[in-house]
Amino acid sequence: MSSTPQLVSSGSDADQRYAKFDERKRKRMESNRESAKRSRMKKQQRLEELSSETTQLQNQNSICRDKIESVERNYCAIDADNNVLRAQLAELTERLNSLNSLTQFWADTTGFPVDIPEIPDTLLEPWQLPCPIQPITASDMFQF
Repeated sequence: MSSTPQLVSSGSDADQRYAKFDERKRKRMESNRESAKRSRMKKQQRLEELSSETTQLQNQNSICRDKIESVERNYCAIDADNNVLRAQLAELTERLNSLNSLTQFWADTTGFPVDIPEIPDTLLEPWQLPCPIQPITASDMFQF
């Protein structure tokens, strides 16, 4: 027999170490699975929240688009009415000038003095009409 110590370990000691190692590895794997599962659930929840927010924003965008189109239609109608009124103003101003010129001609021929008032500037420049100033509020512009 030799006096050198032999490194012989019993099979049960090695099995216990491997069993502890396997148990730690199994717990770590289980923990990782649970963590990955929670991560996937959070990711799915965030995706659902973003999808819901996208739908909500698309609905709001559609409502805003409808309001803008309505305001544009109202603007176009008002602009068309304004153009008609401008044309009528020009025509009436021309008629008044013609009538004033005929009246002046008649007064010159007959010798009968006629007082012909000048066309007021407010008729030629309707934006300067002396009318009460009424503020236009945003709620007036966006009534549907």
